[in-house]
Amino acid sequence: MSEEKKFGPLIGAIDEGTSSARFIIFKANSAEVVAYHQKELAQHFPQEGWVEQDPNDILEVVTTCIQKAVEKLEGLGGSAKDIIAVGVTNQRETTIVWDRNTGKPLHNAIVWLDMRTASTIDKLLDTVPNKTRNKNYLKPLCGLPLSPYFSAVKLRWLSDNVDAVKIAMKKGTCCFGTVDTWIIWNLTGGPNGGKHVTDVTNASRTMIMNIENLKWDPLLLKFFEVPKSVLPEIKSSSEVYGYISGGPLDGIPISGCLGDQQGALVGQMCLQKGQAKATYGTGCFVLYNTGDIRVNSSRGLLTTVAYQLGSKTQPCYALEGSVAVAGAALGWLKDNINLIDSAKDSQAIAEKATENGSVVFVPAFSGLYAPYWRQDARGVICGISEDTNSNHIVKAALEAVCYQVRDILDAMNEDCGIPLQILKVDGGMTSNALVMQMQADLIGINVDRASFTESTALGAALVAYWGVENSKSGAAIPMISGTTYTPQITDDERDMRYKQWKMAVDRSLGWEQN
Repeated sequence: MSEEKKFGPLIGAIDEGTSSARFIIFKANSAEVVAYHQKELAQHFPQEGWVEQDPNDILEVVTTCIQKAVEKLEGLGGSAKDIIAVGVTNQRETTIVWDRNTGKPLHNAIVWLDMRTASTIDKLLDTVPNKTRNKNYLKPLCGLPLSPYFSAVKLRWLSDNVDAVKIAMKKGTCCFGTVDTWIIWNLTGGPNGGKHVTDVTNASRTMIMNIENLKWDPLLLKFFEVPKSVLPEIKSSSEVYGYISGGPLDGIPISGCLGDQQGALVGQMCLQKGQAKATYGTGCFVLYNTGDIRVNSSRGLLTTVAYQLGSKTQPCYALEGSVAVAGAALGWLKDNINLIDSAKDSQAIAEKATENGSVVFVPAFSGLYAPYWRQDARGVICGISEDTNSNHIVKAALEAVCYQVRDILDAMNEDCGIPLQILKVDGGMTSNALVMQMQADLIGINVDRASFTESTALGAALVAYWGVENSKSGAAIPMISGTTYTPQITDDERDMRYKQWKMAVDRSLGWEQN
């Protein structure tokens, strides 16, 4: 490396989330941020329960973030030439289809939390042999239950319902991809030689990749009626996929890719078997590194690929549990029932709640995810008395997130037989000290909040660096320690409160009869 490089070698990370995208430029193999730019991303709601994004918007937001961050880097005296590699991390499961000759999307992206495919799931359950309608029928092959959440179900909806998709599939001009695939294809040339690839972590969320051999599975493709011609090539999470074509990063390799939750697992340095992290955003996602062992959960958790560092290495697996409503509960309190003016107010309001009365809020607005997987659940607030006021309800909404994480950790402990010693946490809600203390209290172990907030992007930057510097692959980097929260309540109190949560969950089930 020449001495002129003001910052030494740099790595760029594209972090394409559900509500915004950012491009962050790190010093190579470190958590030190040199420059970044973030831009909001619009969502569209054509019908109740439908959530879409314009694929061209996604691309435009990403390219704008790259352009602006590079301008900021140059303003600091750096240069785009200092960037030696780029990594991608993305909202998972969101499904995009486009024409490989024109590059034009054939439909809006169907976002991961879209529920339109409930009817598709019903149709697919009818095809399960012996009329069992067993939603875990495919789990031994792909690690996932049949759920509206995953990409193959969304792709099947598109092929059933959108003429342009049907025609392109017949002609062999249809490309399918999750958001990582769409970004990489476009940045590496699009219709002019763009690389149609995905990584093992994103592919493991489609329901059509075999969780053991990490290849598209013929039986799964047949079940979902997906033609092989639409599929990207599956690569490891850390290798050169192609080179950026045009723009300020022209010629720079894209050499790392992880789904966002796997990005946070790597960025939190959970690189050893038995380590786990929780990311608190709109939803909350808990991933537990199970090393080279695929744990087939009997308690409603998903088996997923954590990462694969290079095409010749063994993959690392994880167990995953997802909470549908975390930060989204605060959005509901703010926008639907006007109990708070902003999510930031929730801590101060909840701290005013007196101890008398135990209100429990189960925010099952569109069903419950892991470990219940009950689409028929709906929200309930239990334990209301004449002393209950808005402070109690705000506090109960915050506690609900912590209880749902406890549900998942209990299931993980039972599945793995190795109780977790410490939970690493990141994401927007972790800035709420009350939530973090309640989380430690309700799970009975220490909660370690990262001092560095961009864990997801850091994960993408690290795998991109390792993709061009194989000798450093998988080595943890030094991190500044954050804040540790230790449990402050007795085991008896913890068990009593958790029992009330379970009673409230029981009351939320079976509500939606359709």
